[in-house]
Amino acid sequence: MEHITLLLGIVIVTALVFDFTNGFHDTANAMATTISTGALKPKVAVAMSAALNLVGAFLSVEVANTISKGLVDETGIRPEVIFAALVGAILWNLVTWLVGLPSSSSHALMGGLVGATIASAGTGAVHGDVLVGKVLLPAVAAPIVAGLAAMLATRLSYKLSGGADTKATKKGYRAGQIASAGLVSLAHGTNDAQKTMGIITLALVAGGAVAPDSDPPVWVILSAGLAIALGTYLGGWRIIRTMGKGLTDLQPQQGFAAQTSAATVILASSHIGFSLSTTHSVSGSVMGAGLGRKGGVVRWSTATRMVVAWVLTLPAAALVGAGAEWVTGFGAWGTALVAAFLVGSSFAIWRRSRREVIDHNNVNDAEEPAGVVTQAIAAVTPPPAGTVAEGLTATIPAPAEPAVNPSAPSRVA
Repeated sequence: MEHITLLLGIVIVTALVFDFTNGFHDTANAMATTISTGALKPKVAVAMSAALNLVGAFLSVEVANTISKGLVDETGIRPEVIFAALVGAILWNLVTWLVGLPSSSSHALMGGLVGATIASAGTGAVHGDVLVGKVLLPAVAAPIVAGLAAMLATRLSYKLSGGADTKATKKGYRAGQIASAGLVSLAHGTNDAQKTMGIITLALVAGGAVAPDSDPPVWVILSAGLAIALGTYLGGWRIIRTMGKGLTDLQPQQGFAAQTSAATVILASSHIGFSLSTTHSVSGSVMGAGLGRKGGVVRWSTATRMVVAWVLTLPAAALVGAGAEWVTGFGAWGTALVAAFLVGSSFAIWRRSRREVIDHNNVNDAEEPAGVVTQAIAAVTPPPAGTVAEGLTATIPAPAEPAVNPSAPSRVA
């Protein structure tokens, strides 16, 4: 193994902590729809996702190279910069997890790295063409492409299964959903675990442990894969609830279409080295699947909060990363102060989350309240066939019996 200094060791451990938070933060991307439709039990779903995340980490290093070689000038980066970037990314992950919002861990990492790099070496150390071409443009395109694909796939699924037995159809699509969820998990490991590999490799280059332009060492690939798998297994139940129940109500056909569409987009982007957000892709596909079913609606109030979080992710993580880098510039005691701030803030967020515990036992118990737009659409959507007569029967009152006046004289025939 390369020569690792104390500071470099702290950076690597912090990177693996980020990878762990990435795992439980993004578990919902692979398994929320599978859990919400009942295709898999919650604990089985996250165990399967964790194993496939680990496998996916070994399939490619293209995204890792985008981060370690392309986004910033690696020759002018110090290990403290990487540490500051990770602080910004971890805190944003924890805050959005606390409120149950599926924001992008990838963009939190990118934002932290860009902010810390600018604070340390100026804007010239950030490669703007890579930031725009391989981060920002895919961030906008991914949910749109995945959403359109999922909407078309959902409509095709319902059309093909229109004359089939409903019970058998749902059973078949649940099996397909399990397979597509596995594909998303594999794609997540291929794309997201590589981001931590890239960060650790960048730190090794900055610390002089490996040569510039090096690929991630095998031990980096293995440790990043294990960290994200462990985080995935523990499950980000708060975000699973939002993704599975908060955006729309999914049937097995929709869940299968959403996951297959998202996995296709993620795997294609990983192959060409785009640092794509799996959160954006899966969220877009879930909304597309919701709109693809006749009578289906999307809870736009939840979707709006998600989009706001997406927009804030890069600048918020960048500001925290820049502030942390400024403090580490004071020397060893500054780095220690930032580390203490990270530990204290993380503990405070965890304590706050204990006020309302969400886990595998109650993840499907509550649904996100419908917004105004959702209620309006539902009000004008025709009810399914066979329910009209029942509704009329329930709403037409029974004829009232004639009133009897006890004081009135009786009439004898």
